[in-house]
Amino acid sequence: MTVEALLAALPDYARDLRLNLGNLLKQPELTARQAWGTAVAAAIASRNTTLTRVVTDEAVANGLDPEALKGARAAAAIMAMNNVYYRFLHLTPNEAYSTIPARLRMQVIRTHGTDPVDFELWCTAVSAINNCRDCVAAHEKNVIEKGMKPETVLASVRIAAVIHAVATVLDAEGGSA
Repeated sequence: MTVEALLAALPDYARDLRLNLGNLLKQPELTARQAWGTAVAAAIASRNTTLTRVVTDEAVANGLDPEALKGARAAAAIMAMNNVYYRFLHLTPNEAYSTIPARLRMQVIRTHGTDPVDFELWCTAVSAINNCRDCVAAHEKNVIEKGMKPETVLASVRIAAVIHAVATVLDAEGGSA
């Protein structure tokens, strides 16, 4: 199944999602690698197996190289852990937790093997899905410091938002289209 076929099978109440995702994967602010990497990372973060499989298959079919695919998956995995941990730190009023070392292994942030800017972009998008203010701020800052424009960041987050919404609809409709 293709992303287009998956979107076409969405219920009519989700027609805006159909229109948005097709357009967003072709935004001029993102390279194809950045767009498809964002889509893969966002699908994993959105936790719908059908969507993840379809998006990943299409990303590979559209030229997402193995290194970028591994990086997008790594971004989703490490942010799944970090977003929970750091979101807890900013949600609790007890500042004592911020003085205690995290003691969480995060080597993949330095050893992901893909373009560092793309990896940071994917971490930003996943952190937006996972609603972690501190991680969004840290990764967005890194992306901007590495030369990306705010328009590029928003282009990636738009993809993440629609992918997450598609996952929500799929889950509401029984898991798949």
